[in-house]
Amino acid sequence: MYAHYDVVAQNYMIPSLPILHPYLEVMLRSVAVYFFMVIALRIFGKKELSQLNTADIILVLLISNSVQNAMVGTDTSLSSGLVAASALFITNMIYKRVLLKSELIKKIVHDKPEILIHNGKIYFKTVSKLNITSEELEEALREHGVEHYKDVKLAMLEIDGNISIISENPVLRQTRHKRKNRKTLGNISN
Repeated sequence: MYAHYDVVAQNYMIPSLPILHPYLEVMLRSVAVYFFMVIALRIFGKKELSQLNTADIILVLLISNSVQNAMVGTDTSLSSGLVAASALFITNMIYKRVLLKSELIKKIVHDKPEILIHNGKIYFKTVSKLNITSEELEEALREHGVEHYKDVKLAMLEIDGNISIISENPVLRQTRHKRKNRKTLGNISN
């Protein structure tokens, strides 16, 4: 069925793609890994990179190292790496364009905004489901100048991970809170 096996994979009897131009094979492998990562991050992932903690960053680094061989196979040359990177960039560009044009795919891939507080009432089931702690919610309120949750007309977790708050106070009409409950990539080296 398959014409050859990767040298590394021969010990495990994992077939390579049928005889293709080596760069075409790298491109196809890279696209497959890209869509696997999109699906995996949708199922297991975070809403944005700033929510990653140290363990999440270690996981991302280990995943990137583990899927590198799946993308380039045994060819670890510079040109093969550039072909894989180019395939990833092009796939990402096409993926984003498809998301812009297709509401169906956007609904499948993206989360919807979630109401956290409405007219001074906290939606505890939603807050719990989203793993937002009471301390984090209180911090968001303070950062927006709101003293008490009963003063909030609407607080939402947006699809990009930000918490938007519309206050009853006319001076503090609407503000946004970037979730910072975990270390960001920039703070790891400190």
